[in-house]
Amino acid sequence: MVTEKKKTSVIGKTLLAGGIAGCCAKTVVAPLDRVKILMQGHNKFYKNTGVYTSLTGVYNKEGFWGLYKGNYVQMVRVFPYAAIQFMSYEQYRGILQTLTHHDHHHLVHLCSGSLAGMTAVLATYPLDVMRARIAFQLKGEQIYYGVFDTVRTISQQEGKWALFRGIVPTLLGMVPYGGMSFYTFETTKTFLLDNFPDIFGSPCPKNTGGLVLILPAKLLCGSIAGATAQSIVYPLDVVRRKIQLSTMLCEPHKYTDKSLWSILKTVYCEHGIKNGLYRGITINYLRVVPMTAVSFSVFETMKQLLGLDTGVSR
Repeated sequence: MVTEKKKTSVIGKTLLAGGIAGCCAKTVVAPLDRVKILMQGHNKFYKNTGVYTSLTGVYNKEGFWGLYKGNYVQMVRVFPYAAIQFMSYEQYRGILQTLTHHDHHHLVHLCSGSLAGMTAVLATYPLDVMRARIAFQLKGEQIYYGVFDTVRTISQQEGKWALFRGIVPTLLGMVPYGGMSFYTFETTKTFLLDNFPDIFGSPCPKNTGGLVLILPAKLLCGSIAGATAQSIVYPLDVVRRKIQLSTMLCEPHKYTDKSLWSILKTVYCEHGIKNGLYRGITINYLRVVPMTAVSFSVFETMKQLLGLDTGVSR
């Protein structure tokens, strides 16, 4: 009974730590997220603009809060998404470490991250679709008004499964993204603590003789993890947005009910690599690097505060 209570407590604390980490990270980069969606969807006012011009354009047209349009939906999605992702990662890692007897720790990190990402996507995907639709709207051209109206409008006009539109490329992208982000973070973290403990490590608060990363090191590891993972899967992220926004684009027939490869080909043929498959990659680096850095840093810090992290043994 004690063991079960302790296990439940650990899962609950991990969910809380992950949820807080996700909300902090997304709030930091919310304006960049809004502009990224406008750029990826080739919005008529922002299809030929850069990051700074797009940010100032949104601010001038819609005011400060225009930069945060759709962020309340994002928070509703991000808390459970991040909570489930981090908690799932810890659970999958524990199971896989037991099955492999700790002999394949690199593979464990990769597989655990991929499975955790897919689990979180399946649990919260409709909220991502709603957030993208709301964020793509411009002031004075609203189609959707709030969470419940968005659900009702999409379900009535496009069918209930429209809320899962784009989930296939999202899941395909999450396999390498989730795997590489967790793998890179854990590998970099271990490398720094093993090779530069006096610079990047500090004694674990629980006084177990282990080491934990100092805050700047957490941010560094998170930044490397985010940049590495995003470079690999970005074209699939573009396809996901095209599918999610298909009914709001100028030529919806090109992206509605089309296969993943068909959309990739369409984007490539019409816009090329730089302005098509990697359209918005610059702003994505600007948002993903700090977002991932904050996310992992807050999660690691919350684990320490909640007594979940015993540090890496010396």
